[in-house]
Amino acid sequence: MQNKGLIRVFALIFGLVCLYQLSFTYLTNKTEDEAKAYAVAQAPTDADAQDLIERTYLDSIGANPIFAGITYNDAKEKELNKGLDLKGGINVILQISIRDILGGLSNNSTDPAFIAALDATDEAQKDSQNTYFEDFVTEFEKQGGQLASPDIFANVVLEDKVNTGMSNSEVATVLEGEITETVGSAFETLRNRIDKFGVTQPNIQSLGDNGRILVELPGAKDIDRVRGLLEKTAQLEFYTTHYAGEALNYLIGANETLRTLVAASEKKEAAVAQDSTLDDNVSDLLKDVDEEEEEQDFGPLFKIFSPNQQAVQFSQVPTVGFAAVKDTATINSYLRNPAVIKQRPASLRYAKFAWGVPEEEGADIVGLYALESNRQGAPYMDGDVVNDSRQQFTQTQQPAVGLDFEGQGVNQWAKLTREVAQKGNAIAIALDGNVYSAATARQEIKGGSTEISGNFTVASAQDLATVLNAGKLPASAKIIQAEEIGPSLGQEAINSGILSFLIALSLVLIWMVFYYGKAGGFADIALVVNILFIFGVLAGLGAVLTLPGIAGIVLTIGMSVDANVLIFERIKEEIRKGKSQKDAIKDGFNNALSSILDANITTFLTALILFLFGTGPVQGFATTLMIGIATSLFCAIFITRLFIDGYGKNGKSLEFATGMTKNLFVNNNVDFLGKRKIAYAISGVLIVGGLAALLTGGLDAGIDFVGGRTYTVRFDQPMNAQEVEDALVADFGSADVKTFGADNQLKITTKYRIDETGTDIDAQVEQQLFTSLTPFLPSGMSYAAFAKSTDDKQVGKMEYYMVGPTIADDIKKGALFAVIGSLIVVFLYILLRFRRWQFSLGAVAAVFHDVLLVLGVFAIFKNIMPFDMEVDQNFIAAILTVIGYSLNDTVVVFDRIREYIKEHGSTRGFGKLINQALNSTLSRTLNTSVTTLIVLLAIFFLGAPSIRGLMFALIVGVIVGTYSSLFIATPVMFDTVQKKGLKEEKEEEEVEA
Repeated sequence: MQNKGLIRVFALIFGLVCLYQLSFTYLTNKTEDEAKAYAVAQAPTDADAQDLIERTYLDSIGANPIFAGITYNDAKEKELNKGLDLKGGINVILQISIRDILGGLSNNSTDPAFIAALDATDEAQKDSQNTYFEDFVTEFEKQGGQLASPDIFANVVLEDKVNTGMSNSEVATVLEGEITETVGSAFETLRNRIDKFGVTQPNIQSLGDNGRILVELPGAKDIDRVRGLLEKTAQLEFYTTHYAGEALNYLIGANETLRTLVAASEKKEAAVAQDSTLDDNVSDLLKDVDEEEEEQDFGPLFKIFSPNQQAVQFSQVPTVGFAAVKDTATINSYLRNPAVIKQRPASLRYAKFAWGVPEEEGADIVGLYALESNRQGAPYMDGDVVNDSRQQFTQTQQPAVGLDFEGQGVNQWAKLTREVAQKGNAIAIALDGNVYSAATARQEIKGGSTEISGNFTVASAQDLATVLNAGKLPASAKIIQAEEIGPSLGQEAINSGILSFLIALSLVLIWMVFYYGKAGGFADIALVVNILFIFGVLAGLGAVLTLPGIAGIVLTIGMSVDANVLIFERIKEEIRKGKSQKDAIKDGFNNALSSILDANITTFLTALILFLFGTGPVQGFATTLMIGIATSLFCAIFITRLFIDGYGKNGKSLEFATGMTKNLFVNNNVDFLGKRKIAYAISGVLIVGGLAALLTGGLDAGIDFVGGRTYTVRFDQPMNAQEVEDALVADFGSADVKTFGADNQLKITTKYRIDETGTDIDAQVEQQLFTSLTPFLPSGMSYAAFAKSTDDKQVGKMEYYMVGPTIADDIKKGALFAVIGSLIVVFLYILLRFRRWQFSLGAVAAVFHDVLLVLGVFAIFKNIMPFDMEVDQNFIAAILTVIGYSLNDTVVVFDRIREYIKEHGSTRGFGKLINQALNSTLSRTLNTSVTTLIVLLAIFFLGAPSIRGLMFALIVGVIVGTYSSLFIATPVMFDTVQKKGLKEEKEEEEVEA
């Protein structure tokens, strides 16, 4: 090997750089452990106080040097990032409403063609791969209208960019630019909010051109607080209120109208369902009214709405009445009923009814307000005039938010307070449609400042001030995919990951020494160096380490020995030919290089495709796999060579086997081709059985592909999954419950209300889940204890994952493209590398064979195995890895066949050459499979439950991949050639001078 000195220097420098990069992780972990210990000592029993103390402590010492001039803040920026599944936190994909953006650009047009196109686009998006705007243009053109109409986009909003003479395509180009700019503004607004939230190492990135934004907040514990921070539009508005007594009189009449409608529905339920005078949802709502007569019939409205008694006596109070949060949607539907709206007096014609927020934390009662507005629903003044907001305290020392106005806002505020002081009504301050405070003014206020008070904690007041300062979102944002993982579950994942990693590493190290003796020890050293390189590169690139990422590293351990196995087996062959140890080592490394490169490039290509099409943890798996392949090549080819050459330079004898393994797989003479028909028959039966299971029962599709909500819930005792499922089906209509890991932990999946998005919907579904599970939970457990994330949590919701139906369809199609793309890339690579389409066909046939068998196993055993066998993004990662592994084996065999053809030309029977190639590589094939299976089994039995299905797929894939490389890929290639042979010019033997 040339330039040994240069390679030594490079390896040493690279190793030191990796240690340097990892030192930051050590320093941050050490400092955070000290902060946690300090917090526990200060507040031994209060988890919330501990979190606050820990954050305060870290903030206070952030700029102080902790080692060699390195501050905690510096180290934190450079540490190895841990993903949500290892650290806990929240990961969401937000959908910025393109419909809202288009509505704003149209100046809130009510043009029938425009509205019809938007409604049709909403429906089309459920199954479409186009962007919202692309589908909108298509649907609008079906209406036959003109985008440049004065009633749509040729308006004051776009007066400098759109005129009535423009074509639809010209307007579409303008609109596309406006949408991109608006989504960019939303991105910056969200980033400003997140930067001020205080979460370390947040990640926010725009996903494509459909208004989707990914937000990852590792370590975030207060999930509800984070959701509110992300979804708040921050639309701040100031209204004057109608007198509650006036609004209450109207509601009394509305209640009588609703009573009549209920009576009619009880007589002719079917007719009522078709009555066009009712709101679309009214008939469903009226069905919920109890049919049993009560002692006193209050009517549909007042049965769930309590009038404010003060409004009866003092009509000028602002609060009309009260209702439970769960009933507000029903009451809203009543108030939207056209028959009820028709009864409005002139003074309330344009009134907006809005709900307040609970007066106490944990309460579920809110007040109703009647707000003065105009035909357009505009407020008296909006939040654009606010210059600054901040968290402060009221005179009674309650948390509040202070506001300062600027420009015209100062005069508007003075005018507003003067009018309210004269009329005796109130000023309602509303944020995103909810009234936070409604107070009267005794006199005109000229200072240009005010205060929002209400049920605030210090944290919620700080968050509100943050979103107001960051600015309002230009359109509503809804969470369409969310993942929440509690920190205690993350810590358990770290512990299991480390354990499986160490055991797998130990087993591989022992196996290499057992099989290859002292040479195996040198390979072990190279393997340990390889692991150092992998972690160092991950830290240096700022990559995120995830649980599948750890699986990728451990899998790399098994696969990385493949290069050393190839080299050692070739050296043993050269020694058996009678060559000296020095020449055998030289030729062994040189002859193995082609196979090593081909095998690793094909695996790298599949990992690259997985990285491009995957998201989140799947990308982490692909990243570590690609890094591992690159570092493994360097370590096997150069580091191992340095040790072997260094040991043998003084004439020391180096055995590449032990006494027990010296004669294993020597002089093999298995007729693989002769058994190919039997292999075809066995594979055919297995594939047909698998296809039958796929066609009849299908796969257990995870919510990644079908949409839904999944909760991981832990109990204080072993649970019967079927019993819990029966209870949930009664409340949710559909639910799937499985034991997940330990017998006291369940994975609960439901599609209940999955078509509805928003924080309030998620909260309602979770509250319903808690109610349904209450009989199975510890006695007296509160909803807060069930839902809240803590470091030491042992019972309750441990993890939550939600995928909306629209993005689920995108994920499913992306996964299909990834698999097809990998097959095409591999076919082309092998065709380019071996110059024969028969080789490509054989390899792809083997890959198809392996994928079908893995799918068949999952279809057959989905309800039999005692672990989760859902088909999700992790499963797709497994399929692509199986493709890479299968090709790895196949390419090594093909490479030996090509070598034999070049060596012997056509002087020997082609079938005999193939059998000889298969026999000569058998030791390498089985050795690599054994080491890979060792590490996969270690992760399978000792790793976290969330990746057990992934590991099972890989285990099956390794087994069938080894089988197919021997009995499918090469025989298919042989049968395709049909005894013609692959004639190559026999290479002239090089004669050494």
